[in-house]
Amino acid sequence: MNNPMPQLEPMLKQLRLSGILDSLESRNRQAIDDKMAFTEFLALLVQDEVARRDQKRYAQRYRRANFRGEKTIENFDFSFNPHVNQGLIKDLATCAYIKEPANVLIAGPCGTGKSHVAQALGHCALRKGYEVQFITLAQLGAQLLAARGTGSYDKKLAQLISIDLLIIDDFGLKPLEPRHAEDLHDLVSERYEQRATIVTSNLDFPEWGEAFGNKLLGSATLDRLRHGAHRVILDGESFRSPRPLPDGAKERLKPSSKQPK
Repeated sequence: MNNPMPQLEPMLKQLRLSGILDSLESRNRQAIDDKMAFTEFLALLVQDEVARRDQKRYAQRYRRANFRGEKTIENFDFSFNPHVNQGLIKDLATCAYIKEPANVLIAGPCGTGKSHVAQALGHCALRKGYEVQFITLAQLGAQLLAARGTGSYDKKLAQLISIDLLIIDDFGLKPLEPRHAEDLHDLVSERYEQRATIVTSNLDFPEWGEAFGNKLLGSATLDRLRHGAHRVILDGESFRSPRPLPDGAKERLKPSSKQPK
């Protein structure tokens, strides 16, 4: 029998099934060795193509998510801070809150893993096929401000509203400028009860309103964020500890004997 590959390859490409070519030879050998029926052989090829497309879509979603490294549930050290509510975080990892939809608010001191947990939940959502984007509040404000300057604000806002899971990091790190506060309110209002949002902050939950100069606007924004939200508190030691000092070295410097001029 003549080799069908020269005719098969362009036809598969025309049908946008060229990924089948990657596994065709090995699957053909497997079919011969295992004496598979034609339908079994075809099923294997189709499964390979589906898996390849799923992986390609995942890779595209991962790039768009803009994560900072591989922060996953699997590599989060729950034993480091024993007071962390591991059960709640693993329940959120099921992504049921995205279907509700409900928000997730994460608070805690610097270095306790807020960004890690937020991105880990984002990874879980990606694996389930959701669109995710991770962005700091400062980046969000800058992007919306730039969009205003180019006349593309409505388009940018619509893109942010449509994301299944938007993760906003470092809320309250700096006081919000009036324009940024208004943009955040617009975004939160449009996503309210339509899409899930994760927000992380170094501020305790009762202090979140302090980030807004306009208290009325802040109250309206936070009221929508908090309604029905899951709250996660990360407390304890910081993961970001310095290396130990060399033996004999002291933590504090001696005061200088020289007086400033």
